[in-house]
Amino acid sequence: MLHDHHGTRYAADVAECSSIELTNRLGSLVTAPKSGDEPFTQQGQSIGSDLRQFWRRACSDLIGNAQRGVLAEYIVGLALGCVADGVRVEWDASDLLPEGGIRVEVKSSAYLQSWKQKRVSTISFGIQPTNGWDATTNTIAAQRKRQADVYVFCVFKQTDRATADPLDLDQWDFYVMSTQRLNSTFGEQKSIVLSSLLSHDPVECSFSGLASAVQAAARDQS
Repeated sequence: MLHDHHGTRYAADVAECSSIELTNRLGSLVTAPKSGDEPFTQQGQSIGSDLRQFWRRACSDLIGNAQRGVLAEYIVGLALGCVADGVRVEWDASDLLPEGGIRVEVKSSAYLQSWKQKRVSTISFGIQPTNGWDATTNTIAAQRKRQADVYVFCVFKQTDRATADPLDLDQWDFYVMSTQRLNSTFGEQKSIVLSSLLSHDPVECSFSGLASAVQAAARDQS
């Protein structure tokens, strides 16, 4: 029985091209910022609801742990001038990349939670080293470490539910420390409480002082 080597090679070439095409189609997705006016549609017609209504329902709880963390990241990004364009990358190795290439990690904590509390929460932050993930290449770094150059610890300090407003930047405290100092002080430690952080003299600042504090910490890192 004769083997059709040309046909086999052709089939292999087609399979390789299909694989390359599929890989190209499955590359990282570039997400354009939304306006909020985008409608939900069925068969090409609006059903009377838009993205802004979804945001209102999904993202209005700014005190709960999930959204408060995203909000804190945005607040720090506002201070550093790096969130005007583009969209947030979920699970990227570091949270913010302002001008100058400083990699910034943002951590948040609060005394108040959305649910009923018997007492205010203890302020603590996760600082564990990680194997960083690159969203562009979908690869995980081999070396386990703290991925950023600078850490910003954000404390929503309000304890009165009646006046708590995470959009009021005066209700936040910010503490900045270089990753180099964090490593030398806390080693492989996975979390810290506020009292422990304060005992090692981070730079405390208000919103207006964040940019200069981050720049100073980056110089300390180098």
